[in-house]
Amino acid sequence: MSRLSKWVLHGSLIQQIIMALVLGTLLAVIWPEAALATGILGSLFVTALKSVAPVLVLILVADAISRHRSDQPSNIKSILVLYILGTFAAAITAVVISFMFPITLNLTLLETDISPPSGIAEVLKTLAFNMVDNPVNALMNANYIGILTWAIIGGLALRHTHGTTKQVLADGAFVISKIVTWVVRLAPIGIFGLIAYAIADTGFEVLATYTKLIAVLLLAMLIVALILNPLIVFMKIRRNPYPLVFQCLSQSGITAFFMRSSAANIPVNMNLAKKMGLREETYSISIPLGATINMAGAAVTITVMTLAAAHTVGIEVHIVTAFLLCLLATIGATGASGVPGGSLLLIPMACSLFGIDESVAAQVVGIGFIIGVIQDSAETGLNSSTDILFTAAADIAEREKTNNQNLES
Repeated sequence: MSRLSKWVLHGSLIQQIIMALVLGTLLAVIWPEAALATGILGSLFVTALKSVAPVLVLILVADAISRHRSDQPSNIKSILVLYILGTFAAAITAVVISFMFPITLNLTLLETDISPPSGIAEVLKTLAFNMVDNPVNALMNANYIGILTWAIIGGLALRHTHGTTKQVLADGAFVISKIVTWVVRLAPIGIFGLIAYAIADTGFEVLATYTKLIAVLLLAMLIVALILNPLIVFMKIRRNPYPLVFQCLSQSGITAFFMRSSAANIPVNMNLAKKMGLREETYSISIPLGATINMAGAAVTITVMTLAAAHTVGIEVHIVTAFLLCLLATIGATGASGVPGGSLLLIPMACSLFGIDESVAAQVVGIGFIIGVIQDSAETGLNSSTDILFTAAADIAEREKTNNQNLES
């Protein structure tokens, strides 16, 4: 095998992705027509990941639960607390940044085709119905709430079966994991197509109009990623969190940024968790769970866009109202995966807290779609990298606690 073949098949995936980013950008600048044509490579890659992710989640979660023993620590409760804390803290960060740099928008009538939820009750209702969705339908439509529900129920039921049945499921988990590994190796080709098409299709001119809004959104997300999340991780593991933070951002955040899909990035996070030596019984559940409910980036988007709408129409935002907005953004962001269109479609719900007219809220959503090429990418990168970050932090903390107890005994 030649040196080039070895590098392609077994070399550093991050190095290959960086090279793909550079080549894709150059192609979009030098030959836009060809760059548009390469978009099919990105679409094929993302579609492949989205196709394999639901089956991966169903089998791995069911397998992990079926083999779990009561004396095995899974840390799910601890990770769930980190997810909720991180999302709420992200909303508070967005409020602070929005007060420091208030934004007013030039609202004009924008054509939007949306069906936003009328309130938090509708979001919770959607989540409840997604939980009891037909399992086949849940797999076909990538309804991860339903997939997780049936995987957990199936795994609990399988704990009462004989070893042969569990071995078949374990073999299935091995097969689907191997397929995912092969698909992930194609990431540089897919990202090359994604970045080339995005730059050639959108350019940078349309984004210049909303530079300040984009800057505030990115600033809030960077603070969450580089200050807030490390602080939460430090409180958990009691040592320098940045090596772990940068590992998760570089190996999970980058791919999620360009794929713009937390669901599609589940296999990437699963692969990274395995390389980090985390417990499979932990990450096989927490990673798909995080892709469903851990939405710090979505909380930032909902909060910043809603406060921008409030500032634009001249509404004074009080501390109590801002706190309620944080709670609403946290709950809404957690339910974003159950609402078609994601976090942007929850903006009208948050705007209702201030009595903002639906037509104004719809225009803000329209602006969100315009800047989505950056906003949604950064949001997904933050969300997905935080899934693996908090999972790793909880796993490391639990292992160190166990080791200390063994030493004392």
